[in-house]
Amino acid sequence: MKDFYWKSRERLSTAGLWPQGWVARGACYSLGLAIGLLILQLSLSLFSPKWGHSLGGWVKFLLFDAAVLFAIVAARVLKRKVLWRVRNRLIVTYIFIGVIPVVLLVLMAVITTYLFAGQFASFVVTSEINSQLRSLQAVNAALGNELAARLEKGQTPTPESLEGLRKRDRAWARREVFAWLGAKSLPVGGEQNVSGVFPEFLDRADNPYAKAVREGQPFTQIVRDKQDLYLCAASMFDVGLQKLTVVTSEPLDKNLIEKIAVNLGEITLYPGGFNWDERPNGRMKQNSASSSSSAEKLSVNNAADYRSDAPQSGSPRSDAVQKQELRPAFAVGTLAPADGIMDHEITFGTPLQIVNWSTGNLSRAGALVKVRTRPSVLYGHLFAALGDIATGVEYILLAVLVFFGIIELIALITGTRMTRTVTRAVAQLYDATGHVNRGDFTHRIPVKSDDQLAQLSLSFNSMTESIEKLIQEQKEKQRLEGELAIAQEVQSQLFPRQISEIESLEVHGFCRPARTVSGDYYDFLNASSHKMILAVGDISGKGISAALLMATIHSAVRAYSIESLPQLREPVAVGAVAGAGRMTASWPEGLEVSPGLLLGLLNHQLFESTPPEKYATLFLGIYDGRSRRLTYSNGGHLPPILIGEDGRIRRLESGGTVVGLFDNVTYDEGCVDMRPGEIFLAYSDGVTEPENEFGEFGEDRLIDLVSGNRHLPLVQISQTVTAAVDDWIGDQEQPDDITLVLARAR
Repeated sequence: MKDFYWKSRERLSTAGLWPQGWVARGACYSLGLAIGLLILQLSLSLFSPKWGHSLGGWVKFLLFDAAVLFAIVAARVLKRKVLWRVRNRLIVTYIFIGVIPVVLLVLMAVITTYLFAGQFASFVVTSEINSQLRSLQAVNAALGNELAARLEKGQTPTPESLEGLRKRDRAWARREVFAWLGAKSLPVGGEQNVSGVFPEFLDRADNPYAKAVREGQPFTQIVRDKQDLYLCAASMFDVGLQKLTVVTSEPLDKNLIEKIAVNLGEITLYPGGFNWDERPNGRMKQNSASSSSSAEKLSVNNAADYRSDAPQSGSPRSDAVQKQELRPAFAVGTLAPADGIMDHEITFGTPLQIVNWSTGNLSRAGALVKVRTRPSVLYGHLFAALGDIATGVEYILLAVLVFFGIIELIALITGTRMTRTVTRAVAQLYDATGHVNRGDFTHRIPVKSDDQLAQLSLSFNSMTESIEKLIQEQKEKQRLEGELAIAQEVQSQLFPRQISEIESLEVHGFCRPARTVSGDYYDFLNASSHKMILAVGDISGKGISAALLMATIHSAVRAYSIESLPQLREPVAVGAVAGAGRMTASWPEGLEVSPGLLLGLLNHQLFESTPPEKYATLFLGIYDGRSRRLTYSNGGHLPPILIGEDGRIRRLESGGTVVGLFDNVTYDEGCVDMRPGEIFLAYSDGVTEPENEFGEFGEDRLIDLVSGNRHLPLVQISQTVTAAVDDWIGDQEQPDDITLVLARAR
């Protein structure tokens, strides 16, 4: 079972379906628990529906929780998958920065335009109604002045101009005029369908309309009387000590609205009138026909206030909550056909302020006018007064639209090109990193622009080029290190490893390179059973060149001293070439050679075969075990030292200049007898010249160390000296090759 679980988990993890974070695990736990509870619910429902029903809420909650968590996980996965590419990130960025604000602006512009168009349509309707009210008021004022003049003259209160108006203007066939002198009605004509009773609210001091009328301001409002709506104008005039009140009214009916709807669209009037009935539960309802379509109803809840025409406090209906239903009284006009695909229908409603004629208060049951029209119709109304100028305005708006469209197109093209530039550069960098990851440092990113991304590509190319060079240098370094290792191995073969000491002389040599290979040289050569050649040298420079020159000197010394000398047929000629070298050593072959002769031969060979700046210091000595005599010649090397048992020091300085720098150089020779126990000490400058804060290690310190340990084996003396030099150097790098040659006479 465990194997199946781990294998399944591994497969799901490989497919990326195993939940990793706490959100994904929580979603899986919620879903699993919901499924378990659902199974339990279904099982319990078979035995006890009540128990099963009690688990339904938990199942729904867990399913909702799992859905929310899975939605979060899906959003994260989508973000990780979609937004991994820089191109997609830029697109999303552009959408949030550019597209969404533009969409919101366009949406706001559309909503604003729609509201403006609806308001303008409502304004057209209300302005026409106000125009009718102003016309009524003008005629009402003229009739009132005429009546006041006739009454002051004691004439019959009949306005003669009214008959003329009714004959000349058809609108006056529908209009009615009423007049009261004080509270007495005057016979000016009409059927008195706007309450033949004097409007008492115009005589109340607390009524704002009455106050305005008494101050000479006209009353022009839409009024409701017996659930009918009228356009009403009222004025007051002083006639002696009494007040003349003149009222002119016109029904707000289908005929009047139809005139307004011409060239506008369809207008529907919701008069909002209702009757009060007390229901058993204390609610009031409007008595209206129930046969109207429910689609034409507009229900609103209102509370009675101080302006309401509902029954006031104290009546049985004062605390009732009313439900007002607005039913359409009529609809007039025709919606014009669309003038284009953008000429959509606009529907907008506007309330009409209604005054209750019996109370003088604003009616809570206000009327509503709904207008259905189109933008093309409103456009015609808006620019009707401009005439030919409207065409110019159209052209200007079209030019602005085209200009903005061109700018938007340029912005779109520019943004697309910039996006491609960025994404192309990132893709090229990503591809280049793939080449670098595979070890291909020869790949270069093509650069065709001059911006920061181009500089980044150039920097990447420069980096890969530098890495390529470093790798080549590393390979070259590894090759050189390999060659140096081989050279070190070869050079280690050049130093004497097995020394055949003679009876009367004990020898030891030590060389530690500062680098891989050394430029110092030492050698011990057994010329015979009782003779030994001691050689110590230091090559100018370090490294391979010094090591090669050291190998040359090593080979030449061995060749001249052992192999080639038996072939010399004219010692005098050789001596002439070598200078003043003397034939002091006797060889078994009958030839004689000296250290000075060998140095002369080496000097001539090196001068001819090496560059001028290459030279060496070399000390050659031939020790004769029978006579305990050391014959030597020093070619510019640090003078070796003989340290006696009594501490006496002798320096071996006879010789000449360095080897290989000048031609035709002679080398003097010297001879010393070595007493038993006396130590021969030869060294390179790598022993005495290392420095620290106290100065150089120095020759005196070296002599003291050797003298103080003179009775120890030569190997231990060498180790003591090198350890002291290492302590003197400390953590610093070894500056030069350390070479030490010791010999002790027995």
